[in-house]
Amino acid sequence: MAESLHGAKSMRLRLSIGQLLFGLVLFSCPSAFPQDAMQLFRKMQVALGGADKIASIQDFEEIVRANAWHDDGRPMGVVRKRVRFIRPNYLRIDQVGREDAYVLYFDGSSGWEILPVSVSDLVGEELKFAERYLWGFNLNLWLADRNPRYAITSPAPNVIAITDRKDPSMKEEFALDASSFLPVKKADSAADPSHPVSREIRLESWQTFAGVKFPQRTSSFHNGKRVTTITVELTKVNQGFKLADLAVKPSDLKPVMSQR
Repeated sequence: MAESLHGAKSMRLRLSIGQLLFGLVLFSCPSAFPQDAMQLFRKMQVALGGADKIASIQDFEEIVRANAWHDDGRPMGVVRKRVRFIRPNYLRIDQVGREDAYVLYFDGSSGWEILPVSVSDLVGEELKFAERYLWGFNLNLWLADRNPRYAITSPAPNVIAITDRKDPSMKEEFALDASSFLPVKKADSAADPSHPVSREIRLESWQTFAGVKFPQRTSSFHNGKRVTTITVELTKVNQGFKLADLAVKPSDLKPVMSQR
């Protein structure tokens, strides 16, 4: 769910667990079925395990392995990413890859980031990235009906759109399977309107943890070309994380890919 690769300016796909972030909304027709939106959203919640079980997950950890490519088809190699989350707004990301390694901590309003050549507070685009990542984290989106910040609409049959009431540019859409009501595709808002990319994210191989289903394989496509294939290696929930577990900077300034 979580839930793209980091790469400072050139690639920054930043594997999201839930979520690979930035791209154009794929299901962008006007909201034709607003009266069905909440009913459809709750069907998705039930398919995922139910709102109460989703809300009962207080902390979450996921490690993924990804094969990634540039938009022109050049391989970026293998990337591994570890994401940890504590409700309501605490996020830690550690990522290693041939072209992209970083560590990020965000507490919902501020944080820090370690790149191969620098350590700095989150500001500007880096802060916006962290805010957007947390906003679009699956465990938050899946409880959108409990947070007045999120607006829920249905622009097409079996499609749910979730939009930030304060910032309409932050928007994600889920296309649901007509039988199971699990999400099968995901699209989100553009990171850079001057360089739009048609993005589709496919969600597959669902497994259940603490009564909640999470996709174990996701694939992302830019303008119809595959750019990432992500496989989940580990998922853990409700481990009793403390904030210090997430906020501590590694002494060697390198990503921490497992518990020490």
